[in-house]
Amino acid sequence: MRNIRRRPFLIAAGTLLAIPSVVIGQTAKATRVGWLGNSRLDTPESNAAFNTFRQELKRLGWTEGHNIQFEVRFAAGNAALFPQLAGELIERKVDMILATSGPAAAAAKRATTTLPIVFVGIPAPVETGLVASLARPGGNVTGISSQGFDLAGKRLELLKQAFPKIDHVAYLPELQRRFDEPAYRAAEKLGLRLSAAKVEKVEDLPGAIAALASTDAWFVSDAIMYYANRVIVIEQIARQRKPAMYPGPVYALIGGLMSYSVDQLDQFRRGAGFVDRILRGGTPADMPVEQPTKFEFVINLKTARTLGLAIPQPVFLLADRVIE
Repeated sequence: MRNIRRRPFLIAAGTLLAIPSVVIGQTAKATRVGWLGNSRLDTPESNAAFNTFRQELKRLGWTEGHNIQFEVRFAAGNAALFPQLAGELIERKVDMILATSGPAAAAAKRATTTLPIVFVGIPAPVETGLVASLARPGGNVTGISSQGFDLAGKRLELLKQAFPKIDHVAYLPELQRRFDEPAYRAAEKLGLRLSAAKVEKVEDLPGAIAALASTDAWFVSDAIMYYANRVIVIEQIARQRKPAMYPGPVYALIGGLMSYSVDQLDQFRRGAGFVDRILRGGTPADMPVEQPTKFEFVINLKTARTLGLAIPQPVFLLADRVIE
């Protein structure tokens, strides 16, 4: 078994929470990179992503206080803020924008057709209209896909493998319903019945989750609203003492039972590579969108014990990380 050791903050959370926007590593002559994200840098997980990105850029020759500075903006779960925040970054005359979610990237693209935009962890960049194709993005946007929607099958497969007796699975769906199809196809192949919770806004979450208490297990999609309110989601599902599969390790790290996703730190590391190439003269239109190559299955053994859930040993052997 392996233990997770959370990374220490490199930026004081209190400072970032006190003001809505922050300039990091400011210097008059530096290249300015805008970071447009959802989560403030107020948890070990969000800091780990940002610090991985910065460290890789430093390895590539971009040092804060010397030749680069970061201007950061956070929507904090309110995707409606992204257009305003993207506009603020442009007003601050950043040289490019790194977007860490689909809504962030879409807002940045609507705000500018000339400023380079790199996205990280976007599940369907072609289907959502961010790029013309993976091989030839065109325009001013490129980055790394997370294959989020396509991972539904693997997530449900691992859930079924860990709990073979489950039949009826409650589903926190994508907020854009057209992206739910992979989950339903995967459920049908596995012989599972998938029932979607009725969620339109954050206030719906407790009641929608409670309404599906009679199901055997839970499956949570990648929707940004669930990520921003992950503590509520995990707590409400835990009350039912049911197995649950979540879309990323941040859920498992704070008490979710299991998660399967791309290796998110690897995505930010590779995102820094895109930024480096663009800052050295490359153009997004000529940079193919990259697919993930590293994936991560995380099990929270402590949660399993608390909920009285037994996970078969063969499934534990599949885990990349086990939280004890």
